Amino acid sequence: MKQELVKYVEKPWGYEKWIAVTDSYALKEIFLKKDCRCSLQYHEQKEEHSYLLKGKVAVEEDDETGTLVTNIYEPGGCWHEKPHARHRVTAIEDSTFIEVSTPHLDDVVRI
Repeated sequence: MKQELVKYVEKPWGYEKWIAVTDSYALKEIFLKKDCRCSLQYHEQKEEHSYLLKGKVAVEEDDETGTLVTNIYEPGGCWHEKPHARHRVTAIEDSTFIEVSTPHLDDVVRI
């Protein structure tokens, strides 16, 4: 069944294309301009998995001990953010990634 894009959100750092939002999951394409970043944040309920399609990003994220570390991802790289894990994505190059998450799209606590 053919479906239209759910939503397009322009951001200072790029954009989000909301591809699918259901009661079970949400799917987005996210573009970050080189040298831009999103806010350091965490979620109370939302859980996310991301897959880098193109570009290069630095992801600040809590490790298993709750220490904020920076990991570099290139195309094909994946990262996973559980509820309460702090994280922020910075584009080293123009970058596009896919994010699939639980449908708690308003669940953002900016630090």
